[in-house]
Amino acid sequence: MEILITNRLILREWEENDSTDLYEYAKSDLVGPNAGWPPHKSEEESKEIIRMFIENNETYAIVLKSENKVIGGIGLHNRKPDDSLSHLKQKEVGYVLNPKYWGNEFVPEAVNRLIEYGFNELNLDLIWCGHFDFNSNSKRVIEKCGFKYRFQKTERLKLLDNKEVITLFYNMFKSENINYLT
Repeated sequence: MEILITNRLILREWEENDSTDLYEYAKSDLVGPNAGWPPHKSEEESKEIIRMFIENNETYAIVLKSENKVIGGIGLHNRKPDDSLSHLKQKEVGYVLNPKYWGNEFVPEAVNRLIEYGFNELNLDLIWCGHFDFNSNSKRVIEKCGFKYRFQKTERLKLLDNKEVITLFYNMFKSENINYLT
């Protein structure tokens, strides 16, 4: 996993000793349920999740340079929300951020770096992003980063006792986004 750097952030592979920082925000009701998973119950659970992140190798820790602290997570996931586009090389961006750091434009900064990496280094044709209809913070990030709304789906979240949600999907095509081409 390549380390990605922005003005204020480092996107790097997770390490087990990041569990204190992860648990700090993953235990919050403001974080997990908005991303489709229940709040963490212990730092040990956060360690287990980090082990999964390391094994899956598609989720970065978002490190705030000025504090050398993990403040969130972001990934490029192997998901294809639209079967009619399954022939294209694509991934889906997903992210969470410690609520203490909301409102500082950290997530758009990280998402834009991941978009650049996806189009220029991974040679993706298409990048997706989505949010639940009740998650207005994610909607703002998605719009700021230039994704275009495409469709919505009703889904059930297994990790949240089969809660029914509406997911709104957005995407951008490499061919439409010359800002990201080197």
